[in-house]
Amino acid sequence: MKFPEKPPKWKDLLKDKNISEKFLLLNEVIKKANKEYLYWDEFKYLKFPENVMPEEAWAVLRLTRTSQAKYIPLEDKSKSLFSYSLPDLALKELHFIDQNASGQILVEEPMVTKFEKPKYIMRSLMEEAITSSQIEGAATTRAIAKEMLRTGRKPQNYAEKMIYNNFVTVSKIKEKIDRSLSPELIREIHGYMTAGTLDDSSQEGNFRTEDVAVFDVDGQQILHTPPYHSEIEGSIDLLCAFANDDAEEFEHPVIKGIILHFWLAYLHPFVDGNGRTARALFYWYVLKKKYWLFEYLSISRIFFKKRIQYYKAFLHSEIDDCDMTYFVMYHLHAIIEAIKELDEYLKRKQSESQLARRFFIKYPALNHRQRALLASAIEHPEEVFTFEKHANVHDTVYETARTDLRELHKLGLLEMRKEGRKFYFTPAKDIKEKLLEK
Repeated sequence: MKFPEKPPKWKDLLKDKNISEKFLLLNEVIKKANKEYLYWDEFKYLKFPENVMPEEAWAVLRLTRTSQAKYIPLEDKSKSLFSYSLPDLALKELHFIDQNASGQILVEEPMVTKFEKPKYIMRSLMEEAITSSQIEGAATTRAIAKEMLRTGRKPQNYAEKMIYNNFVTVSKIKEKIDRSLSPELIREIHGYMTAGTLDDSSQEGNFRTEDVAVFDVDGQQILHTPPYHSEIEGSIDLLCAFANDDAEEFEHPVIKGIILHFWLAYLHPFVDGNGRTARALFYWYVLKKKYWLFEYLSISRIFFKKRIQYYKAFLHSEIDDCDMTYFVMYHLHAIIEAIKELDEYLKRKQSESQLARRFFIKYPALNHRQRALLASAIEHPEEVFTFEKHANVHDTVYETARTDLRELHKLGLLEMRKEGRKFYFTPAKDIKEKLLEK
């Protein structure tokens, strides 16, 4: 990834007395730039009024942004404080999140909510574990990773171990939302995340004791130089105080969660696993603040799809006057996209549920797990089912899963084969005719 072009030194440009005459001329340009919170490398190509240079316009833009900024107690290496602001688009997206993410998941059929909730949560946990690990370089496919998590088999390599650890970690997060944030909790999360994956196991759940640099994926270019290791404990204490203090100044909970994500990633307090731990920390905080829909979302799925923009959002925030708004805006966009993806997923699943109800006509004794499996089998005729996978997907015990699949085999709806000591089930070739014929 190419390192972003550094913006002009805007404070020096403001010393020019003639620039004050250009403020009014730039009103529309500033509005346009703040709508999507453009960085210098895009801003400089906008159309400017006659006799206004891009660098001059940037100085005016930065002055207006700074005047609206809210500062947090995170410092860069030069002791400058990070800040953020909330443009109109950010406020609009926060309103959308408040409307959609702070209540129970919405589905049209109460029966679907009751029976499908564990399945939806399991899907989210798997997606989050897989994509959060892939962002950090876990080299495996989603299909293989899902097969591992669904069947419960042990990880067979480093990438699978990363994903398994991530899955365990995000699965445990909800158990910890009654706790205040502390250095111990952060180390605990990191310990779960990195168990058995570091060259030195003593570094699991412990802060780094040396200074480091963060390189690009090719190891050729330094992208970030974190604070000195001697500053980690002090900054972690500030981070925890910021997270736990709701009395002084109000911070929107989603914004505060985003700030915690950025802060931990910027501080880079561990030798490895910082990104995964930072994303888990965001997840912990929004659940703590009762934004329950996040149980069903995988924000990392969006980060992974747009990971270059994800990295740039960090870099822009760091190199443009410690302005964290770039990261805030990117993160909000990702949340909105994840909510919309979930909405589409639920619509598909409700359609499957309506299809599954038709199975009652010929097979009234089928339970909700069996109907859900058959609906999936019709949509994916090549899918393979096992006792372990069925148990994991529907959050049930092995014996119940075993009974479900064997009954479907006896009805001729699934074909069964045995390899070694393991049983595999696939949709019968005439399953559509058997299920949907009148």
